[in-house]
Amino acid sequence: MGLAIEAAAAVRHRTSPNPWVGSVVVGADGSLATGATNPPGEPHAEREALAAAGQSARGATLYTTLEPCNHTGRTGPCTEAIIDAGVSRVVVGVEDPDPIVAATGIARLREAGVEVEVGVASDAIETQLAPYMHHRRTGRPWVVLKLAASADGRTAAPDGSSQWVTGTEARIDSHRLRAESDAILVGAGTVRADDPSLTVRDWPTDESVPVAEVSDPRRIVLGEVPVEARVHPCLEWTRPVPELLDQLGSEDVVQLMVEGGAGVAHSFHSAGLVNQYVIYMAPAIFGGSDSRGLFTGPGAPTIDDVWRGEIIDVCRLGGDLRIDMQAVTAAADRPR
Repeated sequence: MGLAIEAAAAVRHRTSPNPWVGSVVVGADGSLATGATNPPGEPHAEREALAAAGQSARGATLYTTLEPCNHTGRTGPCTEAIIDAGVSRVVVGVEDPDPIVAATGIARLREAGVEVEVGVASDAIETQLAPYMHHRRTGRPWVVLKLAASADGRTAAPDGSSQWVTGTEARIDSHRLRAESDAILVGAGTVRADDPSLTVRDWPTDESVPVAEVSDPRRIVLGEVPVEARVHPCLEWTRPVPELLDQLGSEDVVQLMVEGGAGVAHSFHSAGLVNQYVIYMAPAIFGGSDSRGLFTGPGAPTIDDVWRGEIIDVCRLGGDLRIDMQAVTAAADRPR
């Protein structure tokens, strides 16, 4: 299952709105064949692994991070491919919460006499597939709030200058995060001040990921912006943010990346709409209260009201740190 998780991670940027899934076929002779989900309309991970295994699939065990589909969409049911290949045992990481799958894949395999085990490495896979699982369970995209700051939590000098607080490696990683997102959102003030293009131009940096597999996310601006702004074409949104999340979810936006500015960050945070915080921290100190902070707006009035989550990952990027945090229970995670 560890190999299947690795295979899924390698295709994270190209499968949406389908889940990024990895599969491994272990033949009776000990052979290994790996597959991962392709872009929409192309074979799923299970079919890729079975094709790579060939005749070794007969009597084999297939490991897959997510329950195999049992319906005909852009491709045929993976369950039927597994049964036809003669696989004797299937090990599933997690059940698929999508209503059109929802345990029917597991049931179909068992009806055909295939032994099925469910729940192997489920915690790791739930984390890996968190945006997909959230989208299917709530109908809304997984919201990632990306922030970049100095060690004392400041984002810009008093004169507004801010490029670049963090270094090259952090910037490359943030562009990878953009590539994994279906849409990216900023405020109109950020567009007027910085005129960003919001592309993935700095990622990938080598040939490990073909450029043809990478596309820029949809661009969304809270408010209206000049017609000459580089962010165009974009959706200029002036209605309540929860309505935007509902609309994006219905349009198969699985992950929304929010980049700011400070007012936009505050509006998402204060409303409990953030699922994951990604903070790039630089070894820099502005050293005063006149520099600009991560959020603009009223904060917690008392220590008892301070938002508290959990740190799920910390990694070093050049001279900077990337800190990932999630809310233990966020409003965005509650069924509507």
